[in-house]
Amino acid sequence: MIRLVLADDQVLLRQGLRMILEAADDMDVVGEADDGAGAVALAVEQGPDVILMDVRMPEVDGLEATSRIRALMPDGPRILILTTFDLDEYVYASLRAGASGFLLKDTLTADLLSGIRAVARGDAIVAPQVTRRLIERHIGSAGDPLPRSESDLRELTEREREVLGLVARGLSNAEIAGRLFLAEGTVKGHVSRILAKLDLRDRVQAVILAYECGLVRPG
Repeated sequence: MIRLVLADDQVLLRQGLRMILEAADDMDVVGEADDGAGAVALAVEQGPDVILMDVRMPEVDGLEATSRIRALMPDGPRILILTTFDLDEYVYASLRAGASGFLLKDTLTADLLSGIRAVARGDAIVAPQVTRRLIERHIGSAGDPLPRSESDLRELTEREREVLGLVARGLSNAEIAGRLFLAEGTVKGHVSRILAKLDLRDRVQAVILAYECGLVRPG
């Protein structure tokens, strides 16, 4: 069973999510919080596998809550940000704080469930069209220097750099395999080595690093 905590200040949204999630045979909601402080407390008390975290909440928002949970529990629950995107300006910062990805609040039920399962098994959820817009907003804007340089990628082979660039553009392993004429298992191996060499937790951090280093550019 995937044990979940819901953190959102909208009661109706939490109720709707609980109904959807508990209808799945492999999911169990073990707690609800209406702000970030409550989410942190439940993370410590319940030790869930995944926390569905809203960004904008009173007192302690999702960004701060994510940062606190990662500090208290580095190997603790995976955090999946739920956002309305156009209103939430802190999603990119949340990913840097340690979230494993994000989904839009109007995502289809099947995509939500598959996303939670992916995050629970250690993968990351990166919505390509949203990633591009967030990166454009937060990285490499005029007069804003990139925090990393391409030299940070020096340990990667040419093939690994090519794979990382495609990961940063939001392609799945299967799509990368088709693009590069490789077996999907080979691509998975490349991704694993990239994460290990760069000391990254998941694909989300890989996307961020690729943009920060200038391997791929916004737009």
